[in-house]
Amino acid sequence: MVHLLRENKLLLLFLVAAVGFFVGRIKLGSFSLGVAAVLFVGLGFGALDRELALPELVFQFGLVLFVYTLGLSSGPGFFAALRKRGVRDNALVLIAIAASAVVGTLVTRALGRPSATAAGIFAGGVTNTPALASVLETLRARPELARGADPVVAYSLAYPFGVLGVLAAIVIAKKVFGVDLANEPINASIAPAPIQKLSNCTVQIGPAVAGQRAVEARAALDGAVTFARLKRGALLSVVTDDTVFQEGDLVTLVGADKDLPRATAALGTPSDEHLELDRTVLDFRRVFVSNRAVIEKPLRELELPKRFGAVITRVRRGDDELVPTADTELALGDRVRVVAPRDKMDEITKHLGDSYKALSEIDVITFSLGIALGLAIGSIGVPLPGGVTFKLGAAGGPLVVGLILGRVGRTGPVVWTLPYSANLTLRQLGLVLFLAGVGTRSGWSFASTLRQGGAMPIVLAGAAVTITLSLVVLTIGYKLMKIPLSVLIGMLSGAHTQPAALAFACEQSKSELPAVGYATVFPFATVAKILLAQLVLASDK
Repeated sequence: MVHLLRENKLLLLFLVAAVGFFVGRIKLGSFSLGVAAVLFVGLGFGALDRELALPELVFQFGLVLFVYTLGLSSGPGFFAALRKRGVRDNALVLIAIAASAVVGTLVTRALGRPSATAAGIFAGGVTNTPALASVLETLRARPELARGADPVVAYSLAYPFGVLGVLAAIVIAKKVFGVDLANEPINASIAPAPIQKLSNCTVQIGPAVAGQRAVEARAALDGAVTFARLKRGALLSVVTDDTVFQEGDLVTLVGADKDLPRATAALGTPSDEHLELDRTVLDFRRVFVSNRAVIEKPLRELELPKRFGAVITRVRRGDDELVPTADTELALGDRVRVVAPRDKMDEITKHLGDSYKALSEIDVITFSLGIALGLAIGSIGVPLPGGVTFKLGAAGGPLVVGLILGRVGRTGPVVWTLPYSANLTLRQLGLVLFLAGVGTRSGWSFASTLRQGGAMPIVLAGAAVTITLSLVVLTIGYKLMKIPLSVLIGMLSGAHTQPAALAFACEQSKSELPAVGYATVFPFATVAKILLAQLVLASDK
């Protein structure tokens, strides 16, 4: 079997991936390794024979796919987090991560181990694969920094406590601070908006808004509802921004259940007539947005009422439904409800795309250009004191460029973003390739370390990194910054960039509040760890 795998690296790759995913789904209570199990399975296969190692190109290719797609999906959230409380929260996370890097470096020096080991311990203690990837990329260009050490071995030894330690920190924080997470008082501005479901109703326009344009009436209602159909006498038409209401008009409103009664009272009186049931002149259809020409543009620029006599009344994005406004920008994969004349319905459907197949495809040109730009920026060296040159490398360059392009969305006719399904698939594939590659290439060294009995000091050093990060975030965040613990444990999960910790935090709080903190700090924490891991690696200089 070993001989077969040694001669057939593709078989080795897919076997490691399959076994890794199987192991990752095994749960101990609420904990499972998830995709990280691929790394440990790779280490196990690599430990069987020195030659059971996947080619270097496998993990390099996987690394670039993973960090770039991660950046594209996290870009909007990353820059949005810099507003409001984002700067404060990310400053706390930066302090905590920097403190853990210092502790990891000092402990590793006390053990007499080189900086390459310290960098692996840091990456494992904060459970961050891109940080490890940046270290490996630097060592590939400057192998003299390794000094015989393998950071992947250190990462693998520190990683398990990195996951378990943050889960334990959440449980301990609940008890020490005496907080009932399920009943913790939370400021309404912090709480995430519940998933919104939209309804419709018909209102008869009263004298108060007669003579107003639809856009003015919507503005008076803070955009909480939108208008779909208008019936004036026997004539049925769509409502555009320029429609002028007359007393007695019947108008269909679309909005959240909580907003419709207020809007109805402001506009006139309720009507029992259901305009949406009359499909002789106007029809409605759910349409997938797959045409790249219409995305990342405000609806006002698409001029759908002028071109097709159509309006979009609902935008379904993920599990949420949005009330569209003139400023709403469609994204690939949105499912919109269109109201249009029957003879224009096929035309508007084609204009928006409505191709599920297209949502699983990628634009190879823009995708490749984005990665190429990231690799080019990652190769730029920045001189640091002590004769050290810092580079973002293949891990940091594509991530930073992905964050920027994910926020920009499009440049003229060029669309940088990916459909959600395509992004998720590529990201998962990239992570599996990376973990399988580094696991098999480091398995022999990992087994040698265990046989020689040098594992426990590294495990303890990794624990010191994990504990430091958790202690700083929880103590300063709760005691000094007065951040609600339900949000703070999400920030802690984001600081560790650990999805398993986020799932555990949400389960403990019985709410989605931890996800608010996680989304605020996760992108910044990832970038910070990539940079700090390289500084730790250069700390011997």
